[in-house]
Amino acid sequence: MEQLKSSLANYEYCELKKGSRNLVFSSGDPDAEVMFIGEAPGREEDIQGVPFVGRAGQLLDKMLRPIGLTRDKNNLNEKLTTTAYICNVIPWRPPHNRDPSPEEIKMMLPFLKKHISLVQPKIIVALGNISCRALIDQTGITKLRGNWFDFDNVPLMPMCHPAYLLRNNAAKKDAWSDLLKIKERLGNLA
Repeated sequence: MEQLKSSLANYEYCELKKGSRNLVFSSGDPDAEVMFIGEAPGREEDIQGVPFVGRAGQLLDKMLRPIGLTRDKNNLNEKLTTTAYICNVIPWRPPHNRDPSPEEIKMMLPFLKKHISLVQPKIIVALGNISCRALIDQTGITKLRGNWFDFDNVPLMPMCHPAYLLRNNAAKKDAWSDLLKIKERLGNLA
């Protein structure tokens, strides 16, 4: 994992790196059973160098708890029984929080695939359209969410990004349904 992080830190071919403060590599337990993959860092993530630490990250943490997930393995207890691992398709913040370009996604995809192979999750959750485009080559998150896909023999569930849920309260009901499907699948894999 440290070699991958070092490779990304030394990678000079992505223009996004030049405008970013920090490499935003990951958060959570690298031995987790569930891997959440977001799109790209926002302002807070770029400042702290950690994914999902802003409002969307706080919402994601709140969403994980009711299904027994935590990104902090020190918080495991009778209610929080499984760890989560979080990263992004793009490890640097795009200017003005724009969407990463298809070329940037394609450039970073080998790193993301290596990241997934190192974590070896039992379930992948693709948060938002950018993640779905990178991992299953499809977009239209409101139609994709709630359905299972396959990524290199790992079950993958697309979900709406927590930032979208902050702007669209009505979508939280669907997100809860998706989380319950993830919990059920995880229970079936045990």
